[in-house]
Amino acid sequence: MARIKFALPEKFTFSTTLAIRITDINYGGHLGNDALLSLLHEARVQYLQHYGYAELDLAGKSLIMADVAIEYKGEGFRGDVLTIEVTAHDFTKYGFDIVYRVTNQEQLLIALAKTGMLCFDYESRKVVSLPTGVTARLAENQGNE
Repeated sequence: MARIKFALPEKFTFSTTLAIRITDINYGGHLGNDALLSLLHEARVQYLQHYGYAELDLAGKSLIMADVAIEYKGEGFRGDVLTIEVTAHDFTKYGFDIVYRVTNQEQLLIALAKTGMLCFDYESRKVVSLPTGVTARLAENQGNE
């Protein structure tokens, strides 16, 4: 069976810390896949806010998630404080990927992930072009864009 693999950018431009809550634990006694996706969502919201954007206000447009890929590398447990590093990568006319590296307080890799984000007009229900300046702003300080 083929496994998901994706290349990481050279540099992450934002990081945040989030604690694993009891409600994030599944019947296996570790961080559930649905809970990890929710933590990535919170990290994405904080990342966009860092640049003055929001999912529903990206320089006057909105974002919608087109896809998600997660490579699980380790387990997370209740009380672990995760560091989630975030950056935008692989820009196109209509969107970009947001890439995440998730580690615990011992610097052990928990997961790598990416969410494919498209610029979207919720009124017309159609994909639209990224607003001018978004790519340059989100790619600043990466050194690889």
